[in-house]
Amino acid sequence: MPAFRQVGEKQLPQEVVFMSWSPKRDLIALANRAGEVLLHRLANFQRVWSLPPNENTGKEVTALAWRPDGKILAFGLADTKRIILCDVEKPESLHSFSVDLSITYMHWMEVTEESSVLTSFYNAEDESNLLLPKLPALPKNTTAKIFSEEKSDEIMKLLGDVRLNALVLGGSSGFIEIYAYGMFKIATVNGVAGSCRGLCLSSDLKSLSVITEIQNSSDSEAEMMYFQASKLIFKCFLKLDTSLLSSYLPEVTRMARKFTHISTLLQYIKLSLTCMCEAWEEILMQMDSRLTKFVQEKNTTTSVQDEFMQLLLWGKASLELQALLMNQLTVKGLKKLGQSIESSYSSIQKLVISHLQSGSEALLYHLSELKGMALWKQKYESLGLDASGIDEAITAVGSFILKANELLQVIDSSMKNFKAFFRWLYVAMLRMSEDHVLPELNKMTQKDITFVADFLTEHFNEAPELYNRKGKYFNVERVGQYLKDEDDDLVSPPNTEGNQWFNFLKDSTHLKESPLLFPYYPEKSLHFVKRQMEGVIDQCLQKPADVIGKSVHQAVCMSLYKISQRWNDKTSNLHYVLFTVLENSISKIHILRRHTDTSRTVSNGILAVEFGNFLNNSINESSDSRCYSCLDAHFYDDETVTVVLKESVQQEGKERVLAQLPLSSVYTDEDQDRKFVWDSVERLDERSSEIPTRTVFLESQWRVLENMKAQYVSVNGIRKVSCVLSSNLRHVRVFEMDVEDDGEVEEEEEEETTQIAAGEPGEPNQPADGQDN
Repeated sequence: MPAFRQVGEKQLPQEVVFMSWSPKRDLIALANRAGEVLLHRLANFQRVWSLPPNENTGKEVTALAWRPDGKILAFGLADTKRIILCDVEKPESLHSFSVDLSITYMHWMEVTEESSVLTSFYNAEDESNLLLPKLPALPKNTTAKIFSEEKSDEIMKLLGDVRLNALVLGGSSGFIEIYAYGMFKIATVNGVAGSCRGLCLSSDLKSLSVITEIQNSSDSEAEMMYFQASKLIFKCFLKLDTSLLSSYLPEVTRMARKFTHISTLLQYIKLSLTCMCEAWEEILMQMDSRLTKFVQEKNTTTSVQDEFMQLLLWGKASLELQALLMNQLTVKGLKKLGQSIESSYSSIQKLVISHLQSGSEALLYHLSELKGMALWKQKYESLGLDASGIDEAITAVGSFILKANELLQVIDSSMKNFKAFFRWLYVAMLRMSEDHVLPELNKMTQKDITFVADFLTEHFNEAPELYNRKGKYFNVERVGQYLKDEDDDLVSPPNTEGNQWFNFLKDSTHLKESPLLFPYYPEKSLHFVKRQMEGVIDQCLQKPADVIGKSVHQAVCMSLYKISQRWNDKTSNLHYVLFTVLENSISKIHILRRHTDTSRTVSNGILAVEFGNFLNNSINESSDSRCYSCLDAHFYDDETVTVVLKESVQQEGKERVLAQLPLSSVYTDEDQDRKFVWDSVERLDERSSEIPTRTVFLESQWRVLENMKAQYVSVNGIRKVSCVLSSNLRHVRVFEMDVEDDGEVEEEEEEETTQIAAGEPGEPNQPADGQDN
């Protein structure tokens, strides 16, 4: 019986450039050449969902990473320089952010360091859940699909588990950033040369290992480098006693957790505003456009305001005004416009009250708590928390709340005005058409007439300067200007003349400069104030990343090898993992080793592994023992490496082999006598003869990949699965790696069938037959 059990095989329509197994489920994420991200299930390699490329996100995927709990998939896009966090249950973007340079590698890890303080923090209930009301779900049928399901708490998917996890991004030009919970930037690492080809952050946050590719000139060969940066986050805490790391980890976790709350709330506010913009309809501009057209076509010198005022006072309209009302606006059109305004304004009003204000108040709460943390300088000052910067963020949120309240007042006033105006105009148009007017509509008091007259006076004045800006003479509809994402001032700002509070502030010297009062921007739109608030908060959250990043120091720098231009231009973007020092089709794997046994001194070392003959026993044993070259290798678990091998002897076929390499067969005590001394001057490939080499003859843990030119492999030791990709990047095979005996396998298959039939909770629904390509 061959080792490993094949459970799926598929020919794919597009070339796969990245593949990554979910850490918790039998799901594998793929990114193809067309920019599509796909999720496949282990069973028969069925497709669960696909996320096609679009202009808003990007079309060139350059990296994939799973959150440790398997609920979020992150991928980077080169063309838009954006990072997208996607929900595993459905192909929807939960969160996205921009980076300065394109990303070439991602690593998402979970902190495993434990301490009594940290455990108590993990177990403590979040006070914000007790003090703040639950954020309402946004309405259905909107583009903001993150909160599209009723009674869902989608925002918690972004927050994830309380335990700290970190998304590490590596890009071109030495770009490396670390994001707590995949959202809040806690470190910007500088001083690393070249483009990142692989990185790994240790689970205790003590060290970051990076492999980069340095291209000195376009004609020269690229050179691969290995860096190890130690004391990553806690330079000032480590000193000589590394136990301080665990004592300060709760502070980093609390700060990161609070910042992640703030990031999710900013996302919630942004989506609430998106829903408000969608609730506003273009039909609301109909009155403005009709009146502008009327001004351009009429021959009389009478103003539009006078025309309507004459109709109000005398009940008679000029022939031109009658043509406008009866032929262009029409009774039916007026009724539809009135219904649209009432429906649209009511929806926007509800969104402001229930969503925008709730999100803003929660944002104020978390920023105030963050300020309290910043004032505890003994704990948080060294992490870069700045109380003055947080004060500015709180002030910016206050200004945004003021602007939202102003919008509510404008909506309330506009709804009353339009209701009275349309009721009067509807009756006037019915009379023009000589239709019957219901008695209840015909009643109009002097107060109603005054109300309509004031509305005409304020809203029906011609403004030639407005025509140059907006292509119209009127701004009857006042709500839409608040929802425009523009830097221009409001066309019709609120009238503050006679306002007692404004007059009081104007006359008071001390209150005018008081930090207790939030600044008010009467000339600006809601979008403008929102963007200003986001900028201030981003600046406030940026300082810890800069401070922590500057604490990173290079511990080891080692030149690995040069790569030829031919290899550098290969079609695939799949890169080798950190622990390997590989060039395409080489006969050795070099494993970076670190002894942590308490009986020994901690030391770094390198071992070389050669694969002896185990496939073709007819070959003379005296021949060269290096019978296989390595194409790809990844850690299966802490003790095993999964490799794809190719026969290097000159014979037909050159079979490809999938094999498991136990590290116990590589490490021996003899290696201690043959230590390899790292030298930062010479390249590793120039000293390959000095590296201790171990020849391994695999016994049972290997399988020939028949009829497949295998090239790459992706593995998951937790789920005990692997996926092999061919050199043409379109042919995949999926294997279960740790196969039990036949009886246990049959029991597992029966159990799996029962779970699928019953609908296993938490797993995405499988697509119907015929939906998979």
